[in-house]
Amino acid sequence: MHRLAAVALAAVLLVPPAARALDALRVSAIPDESPTELQRKFEPLGKYLEKNIGLPVKFVPVTDYAATVEGLAAGKLDMVWYGGFTFVQARRRTGNAIPIVQRAEDARFHSKFIVPASSKAQSLKDLKGASFAFGSVSSTSGHLMPRYFLLQAGIDPDKDFAKVAYSGAHDVTAKWVEAGKVDAGALNESIWQRLVDEKKIDTSKVRVLWTTPEYQDYNWTVRGDLDPKLVEKLRAAFLALDPAKPEDKAILDLQRASRFIPTSPEAYKNIEQAARSAGLIKD
Repeated sequence: MHRLAAVALAAVLLVPPAARALDALRVSAIPDESPTELQRKFEPLGKYLEKNIGLPVKFVPVTDYAATVEGLAAGKLDMVWYGGFTFVQARRRTGNAIPIVQRAEDARFHSKFIVPASSKAQSLKDLKGASFAFGSVSSTSGHLMPRYFLLQAGIDPDKDFAKVAYSGAHDVTAKWVEAGKVDAGALNESIWQRLVDEKKIDTSKVRVLWTTPEYQDYNWTVRGDLDPKLVEKLRAAFLALDPAKPEDKAILDLQRASRFIPTSPEAYKNIEQAARSAGLIKD
């Protein structure tokens, strides 16, 4: 009997984690905001998803963007809230990560370049010689696309700025500019608007210098080897969120979404091309 039990246990251990039946859906998000803010935003959504997929949903916080990519690749995470660039990295790392939905806003996203209200800068070119803050190195809206548009404007951040710093998160970038720690910074428009709406940034001290052209950004991505039936349940649950229903609107508002729409890997080809142009992807 003991021998049979040992054989059975060995057989289980030989099965890759991704192939085993899930006892819970493990969800994470790139840490582009504070851990408490990410938890606050996800809690109602997690409860909603539990009801729709029939599984417990557990939020797994991570310390950096790369941890979400490695977690998905290792089968330790099942679904992740990615920025466009981190999705591209996850897709390249795993070969089969699937973006299932994005917010309607993410199909036409922007970054904001901000400066102190007293700054004499009136255009991107006026930032030459300034100290500048990006968010995380792996951030789409806090690094990749701002870098790409700076290069398009004839500014090489590595040569034309007096100093380049990485704050790690959009809200931190805003606070750095507000406090005068840097002369300018770039962050995503959604978080900038939240900071303004919630009066967590003093707009008498900080102003928007420039808004980028639109690009694709955030999405919810699942492991490519997740049960297809579960993937469809997840997609359907997101798409069913209806802003006309108060309980659904509360969830959407926390996600800063008017609604969710389907997406696909092809939607992020331009992000991958921008990353190559900016020298952040090298084959």
